Parts: sequence; structure tokens; C-alpha cells
Amino acid sequence: LLGQILDHWFESEPLKATLATDAVIGAMASPHTPGSGYVLLHHVMGELEGRRGAWGYVAGGMGALSQAIAHAATARGAHIFADKAVCHVLLGRDGEAQGVALQDGTEVRSKLVLSNASPQITFLELIPQEQLPKDFVQRIRQVDTRSPVTKINVAVDRLPSFLAAPNARDGQPLPHHQCSIHLNCEGTQLLHQAFAEATHGHPSSRPMIELCIPSVLDPGLAPPGCHVVSLFTQYTPSVLAGGRSWDEQARNAYADTVFDCIEDYAPGFKASVIGRDILVPPDLERIFGLPGGNIFHGGMSLDQLYFARPAPSYSGYRSPIPGLYLCGSGAHPGGGVMGAAGRNAAQVAIEDFRHL
Repeated sequence: LLGQILDHWFESEPLKATLATDAVIGAMASPHTPGSGYVLLHHVMGELEGRRGAWGYVAGGMGALSQAIAHAATARGAHIFADKAVCHVLLGRDGEAQGVALQDGTEVRSKLVLSNASPQITFLELIPQEQLPKDFVQRIRQVDTRSPVTKINVAVDRLPSFLAAPNARDGQPLPHHQCSIHLNCEGTQLLHQAFAEATHGHPSSRPMIELCIPSVLDPGLAPPGCHVVSLFTQYTPSVLAGGRSWDEQARNAYADTVFDCIEDYAPGFKASVIGRDILVPPDLERIFGLPGGNIFHGGMSLDQLYFARPAPSYSGYRSPIPGLYLCGSGAHPGGGVMGAAGRNAAQVAIEDFRHL
């Protein structure tokens, strides 16, 4: 249990709760949920520029990271086709992958196919079910993809000024504006209560909020004096109580709750808002192909990790379809902007390619 780990090392309840957010982020789980300690470990493994457990902003926004990978690939002869939806994986007589068919009818032939789409899209939508073992299909269908996350992107005309650390008169950014700011995290019990509300189909009345202002470090993201604020919030169920869907009224009501909470910490925040973009779990699924809106392509619970990710006997990036590999967040070791699954899958694919 995460609570036991934090109680062992720390005394301060606000500190414990702030650390606990990284144990439940992206997970429909509470700090009291068994196995939550692993998700915290997952978020601090590895290093950035020699600093263990560190995270960083990407200059130019997260899309710049994708562009950097794309430039490296094209420099080595890769051809990239954006906005070309894949319809299905092409299979040979013996059931092996032979390329992909695009929705416009184009066929791209290949000896190997790597998919960084979710396991659900890869195996339940792009492959005929009769080509897969029944127990494998059942396992993929049973993966827990519940997500508590609503992402809110905000444009503001001035920096938030927090009661705990008011802005200077010149309005210039202070050190805390360069960091991840955690709100409604004074105690782990608050996080548990927010989780409990969502399990009954109700968006949290006091949501967990992780706020960052990337334009402080990367001024090109916003006009002079203005900023973009990224809010990673939870808990919001995919389907509301009574089977209700997320209509505009429900989205705005939840966003208003989030903004009211921020206002308590930083008076004047609501008046500074000039635009907002609200992405509830069904939006994250529809726009980004995240099953259930889950940023990890499936819960990072102990029963869905290591040898069981995405399914027992298929944690080594190969799939029941020869020549088809899974290289996204649904593969080992899971989600996060670290590239481990892709790198590992590429090495497996290269090894197999040598024997073709």
C-alpha cells in the first residue's frame, strides 16, 4: 500500500498527499488501493540529464517530441504518413502480418508491422477475431481501462498569483511557476474521498488538480504577458451516475468546480481566463485513441504489469500474429513519456527481421 510506504518515510500529511498524487495519476484508484505504490515508483524511475527521477518540459510543447522522433526517422530513410488512418492489418495465408491497409484503400506491404495503438484497437479492431486465440481476445477485452482523468487546457492573460506565494509587482514568474503545482492535496484522505465519489458516478467535488504553466519556461507557447495553463485533474468517471453521458452542461459544471478550487488558492484566476478546452474521458478516447480515456492504454495495476502486460505469454512485444508487434503504452513496462516500450519492441523486431 502506498500509504504504508509514505507513512514510513514522511511525517507531513501535505507532503505525503502531494507525493501520493503520482501514485494515483491516470488511475481509477485511491492512495489506499493495494498496488498503488507501484505507480509512484513508475513515475520516478529513470533519469533526465543525469538527474534520477526527474521530469522535464518539452520546448515547443509535447508535439515537438514527436517531431524530433520523426526528424530522426526521416533522416534515416523512413517515410511518415500522417492523417492516414489504418483500416486493418494485412495477413498472409499462414496468418502472418504482411502490412496494413489504409482507409483510403491504399495497401502498405511490409514483412513486419509494429503498432503503438492500444491493445484494444490493435487486436480487437485491426485484426479479424477468428485469427486470434479465444483466451487472448478475452484477456484483451477484460483489460481494466477505466480512467479518472479530465484534462483542461487554459489560456490566461496573466500569471496566477497564489496566496501562499504572491506574485511580485512586476508580474514576473517565480520559481514555483516553473514547477508542477498540486492543489487539493492537503491530505491523502482528500484524495480518497475524491476517488470514492467517482466510483459512484459523480465527478469529484474537490478534485485532485495538477497544474503546470509550460509557457513560463517556453514563452513561445503564448503571446507576451499571456500564458497557457495545463490542468491534469481527477476523478471523473467515464459514464456519470444514472448512465448519463458527458454533455456540455456536465463538462462545464465540472470545469467550474476545478476553477473554483484554483480560485481559492489563487484569487483572480477565474477573471484571468480567456479560453478553456475541456477533455473528459470519452473525449480522450475519441481524439487520441486512449481506451476508456486511459493515458496508459490500461490500468497500471499489478495484475496488468510485467509478464501480464498486455496478456500472459505476450509480454515480450510479439503477438499471436507472426510479424505483428505491440510497441505502445499497453506493452511492458507501461505508459509514460519514456520510450521504453518502443525501444524494447524495436530490438525484438530487429532480431526477428534478421531471420526472415
